[in-house]
Amino acid sequence: MGSAATFRLAAGATSVAVRHRTVDEIWFVATGVGEMWLADDDAARVVALRPGTCVAIPCGTRFQFRATEELDVFGVTMPPWPGDGEAIGVDGPWEPTVDPGPGLA
Repeated sequence: MGSAATFRLAAGATSVAVRHRTVDEIWFVATGVGEMWLADDDAARVVALRPGTCVAIPCGTRFQFRATEELDVFGVTMPPWPGDGEAIGVDGPWEPTVDPGPGLA
């Protein structure tokens, strides 16, 4: 069992960097262009986000994304999203341009 959600980030916007406490996440880019930074204890990398790109985000991985063109993403979490406090703010490589969402720990 899991849960799913859609995300939209405006062109030129950058998210807050986070990590998840208990869930793995898989993102599928529906439309738009951008980048995602992913980091764990071993390495960091930047993944190009384009329509059709699928990105796995294992639990505990630090990540942040930004949009060159408006970005629409479909995401699935396993197990289901537990609610407020699941996402923890972390330091990322880019300055966020949006406010943290509700429930950010």
